[in-house]
Amino acid sequence: MTSPRTASTPLQSLRPYWRVTLAAFLGWFLDAFDQTALLLTLPDIARSLSCSLTLMGTVLLVQSFGRAIGNTGWGWLADRYGRKPAFMIGVLWFAVFSACAGLAWNITVMMLVQFCFGIGFGGEWTASATLLMESVPAISRPLASALMMAGYEMGFLVAAGAQALILPHYSWRVLFFIGLAPALLTLFIRRNVPESPVWLKTRGARPARVARAPFSLRPLLNAAAIQAVALMSFLEFQKAAVYSFYPTLLRDLHHFTPGQVFLPISLFCVGSLIGKLICGWLASRFGDVKVMLATILIVMLLIVPFLSAESRPVLFASAVAMGMAASGIFALVPHYLAKRFPSDIRSFGMGLSYAIGSIGQGLAGQLVPLFGGAGAGLARSAEAFVLSSSLVVGGLTVAEPRHLPGEHMENDPHPSEAT
Repeated sequence: MTSPRTASTPLQSLRPYWRVTLAAFLGWFLDAFDQTALLLTLPDIARSLSCSLTLMGTVLLVQSFGRAIGNTGWGWLADRYGRKPAFMIGVLWFAVFSACAGLAWNITVMMLVQFCFGIGFGGEWTASATLLMESVPAISRPLASALMMAGYEMGFLVAAGAQALILPHYSWRVLFFIGLAPALLTLFIRRNVPESPVWLKTRGARPARVARAPFSLRPLLNAAAIQAVALMSFLEFQKAAVYSFYPTLLRDLHHFTPGQVFLPISLFCVGSLIGKLICGWLASRFGDVKVMLATILIVMLLIVPFLSAESRPVLFASAVAMGMAASGIFALVPHYLAKRFPSDIRSFGMGLSYAIGSIGQGLAGQLVPLFGGAGAGLARSAEAFVLSSSLVVGGLTVAEPRHLPGEHMENDPHPSEAT
């Protein structure tokens, strides 16, 4: 039996749940590697497929529609059939279509493949985030949320290192072929990760007639759910405006080689890792809202030096700080969303929020180059969109509803119940 003292801190309470935490981290890590391979090779793909950077932005937009379908579809799947099987299918799906991207011979095929990749990309996150939030104790959820979301920066960092080694000698296609490796994660999930105790309990508690009842959107028509969807839309838009064209600007505006791109991107990723862990810790002490508002303010102050500084030391320092703020806020997203939906539609609600957010991300990928073109104009366009979307995110964050349907989750587990 775990003593009260042993369970007194978020980290100590999380230790018995290291398997599900690791699985969620690795799922997002591998998702990020495959997604970042696209962002890092946008100029190379454009040249290879004889298309413009704006058209490559359309690829990001098409992918976002796939992510929206994956987020909502996998959310329904996870609510109906379980978080664990939905998680496994999502990993297999995005791994296969990541590898298929390396076979694309024209821009139309690339759009189709990225649309299918987006379905798995969004679905994997929805299922794994819900599984994690429903498996760990309440005291550890902000930290578990931060650890899971830190996987994106690790995937970004490893992808940046891989492109620095691969692009000078091999085709961009090799990066996508590596994306088939995540399929191995399903073996770990199958053997080591238990199903969500909340899902098992609510499934057993529902009468058969309720379980077979038609799906209804009525539980989503409340202030908490509407806020979740709206906030994710603008938050994803903001983040995409911050980093989608960052590798491209480093190469085209600041004249970095593919090998030199690794340093600022790695600094951004290191800052992101630190920021997510700090934000998770701070949120457990001061709450989500105060931490989110602080990160939004920092993003607004740093966006110009991050994208446009002529001094490389300033560029590098702002990369670390921007990573801490712009990515740090995402450490709170699984915990933030999970509180806004009841257990019977939690995965769908979280997925829907991220789905609409994915479309916001896709729109940023389309609008930033459309209004900015290339070079300095691209940077100015990104800066303007970041500033305007940050103001909206800040306003939505302040508008905290009084009632949060998932504030106290059913079957809240304790460390002694870990498997």
